[in-house]
Formats: sequence, structure tokens, C-alpha cells
Amino acid sequence: MALRWADFITPSTLQLAPLLEVLLEPIRCAQQLAAVQLGLQEVLVNAVRHGNGNDPAKCLRVRRILTPNWLVFQVQDEGCGVPPDARCARLPEQADALCGRGLFLIHSCFDDVRWSARGNRVQVALRR
Repeated sequence: MALRWADFITPSTLQLAPLLEVLLEPIRCAQQLAAVQLGLQEVLVNAVRHGNGNDPAKCLRVRRILTPNWLVFQVQDEGCGVPPDARCARLPEQADALCGRGLFLIHSCFDDVRWSARGNRVQVALRR
């Protein structure tokens, strides 16, 4: 299998089911599909809510890269980015905290998570 990629640009909306369906289309393993769907949905929701501030005039840029060994997604929003000290994979200390579980889920669902220097693009990858 050669390297394949696809780029998607979509309005910043929480109506993510159609985009997720297209992004997940190449995944054949049910166990992998469940993990990737959960993690990728969290990435996209964070980009819409926190990055683009729920502004439908802003866009998300998504790239799906398939290699023989990796399934990679890059998600970029138009926000100012996640600060380096907020990119941790820990659960919030208070069980009833209103936010903080998303990044934990993302790190749990993918084998590799990397941020751009600015913090408005995250790359998540899963070994195939």
C-alpha cells in the first residue's frame, strides 16, 4: 500500500457525523474503528468549540493520511491555539470538572498525539 492522503475543508459546526463517516471510511477493523471514532470526534469537537468558538463562519481543515503502518489525522482550526501547558493527557482532578477529559480521551485513543508550535493544529495517529 502506498501513501494516500485526502484533504477536507468544512464549516466549523458540531454536525460532525457526515465528516466522521468519510474520514473513517478506510478503517476495516471494528475495534480500531471504535477508538478512532471516539478520539477523532473529540478532536473535531474541541476544534469547533474551543478553537473556532462555535463560529460557523470559520473552517476546519482536516487531512487524513494512510501509510502502510499508520493512520494519521491532522485537524486545524482558526483559533489562537492550545497553550503548551494545557496539552496534557491527565484527567481533571475534580471528577465533576466541566472540561479536561477530552485531551485525556484523545491521548487514550491514539498512539501518537502532536501539536503544531502555535497549537491550533493537532496530529493524531494510530498504528495499523
